Amino acid sequence: MAKLFDAAMKDLPDPVFSEPWHAHIFAMTVHLSEAKLFTWPDWADAFSQTRRRHGLTKTLDGGNDYYLAWLETLEGFLKGHGVSPEKVEEVRQAWETAYLTTPHGTPVRLPRSGPRARL
Repeated sequence: MAKLFDAAMKDLPDPVFSEPWHAHIFAMTVHLSEAKLFTWPDWADAFSQTRRRHGLTKTLDGGNDYYLAWLETLEGFLKGHGVSPEKVEEVRQAWETAYLTTPHGTPVRLPRSGPRARL
């Protein structure tokens, strides 16, 4: 049985995101683009500018440096649409509280009456 399990695990693809927050920030960005807060070409242009500003011209491995630049770009878009830094921090704290208090295996959700509703 152990050999069968090992063989099955060997065939699994590598994870797309190395950290959960990488997946979350990516999904949030896609959602906001789909909600028409910004277009994907505008996003790609702004993200490229962020990477150049940080000197990140090399190919990245999708690690923290890449997603910190991604987060910075998203925060810039939010500020550009009138979302204050205090509101961004309020939502960030709400997400942190939500994921720290959500049982493992359960989707993390913000309450509809919380910071997300007022963003």
